[in-house]
Amino acid sequence: MIISASSILQHITFIFKRNSFCKINSFNHTNTFIMPIVKVIEVISSSEKSFDDAIKNAVAEVSKTIKNIDSVYVKDFKVHVEGGQIKSYGTICKVSFRVDDKNP
Repeated sequence: MIISASSILQHITFIFKRNSFCKINSFNHTNTFIMPIVKVIEVISSSEKSFDDAIKNAVAEVSKTIKNIDSVYVKDFKVHVEGGQIKSYGTICKVSFRVDDKNP
């Protein structure tokens, strides 16, 4: 089976548009598809309130220095226990963000 480059490009464009990973019409002046660069960093966060609050803390902290955050994948959860009681909630998060052409 032979698949043309243009049909692959159309399929990739559809996937990226559907998942909002790139802008609509992400083509340069020569009609070549421009794929955005996405970086992923891993951060550890915690909260004394809840897992939800720990995730919010991670996003708030990363947002201080990183722009264009697209998503957060929570890789792991854990709690710290003292005297039979939950003392704090922790998460390990993978934060994905688009690299801006002007500020890589």
